[in-house]
Amino acid sequence: MDSENILYTDLDLPPEYCRYQDEGCELTGSCLNCPFPICIYDEPRGKQRLLKGNRDREIMRFFKKEGSGIKELAARFGISQRTVQRALKNYRSTAREEPQLLEEEPQLMELERAKNER
Repeated sequence: MDSENILYTDLDLPPEYCRYQDEGCELTGSCLNCPFPICIYDEPRGKQRLLKGNRDREIMRFFKKEGSGIKELAARFGISQRTVQRALKNYRSTAREEPQLLEEEPQLMELERAKNER
């Protein structure tokens, strides 16, 4: 190794003096044009949370719109029935904190009423 390379790599240079290649991640092709407000790598388990959130929204969509049952949803997504139940429960608890979500979901409102009557 020559001394020029050692000095160059040891310095903490400002971005304008670095050779930065914007390669993005597996979710987007470019960091500078990323649609997410916070990088998935900046948050603990960010990628996992994003993917699970998308999966849970899809589960809820199939549950509401198509009337799919828990067994059918578990088979469709390749997850356990308990995971489907957990996704539905998490959505309901989020909807309780944000009531406008429940108003948009008549089937969820029915489930909440039945649950509260018990």
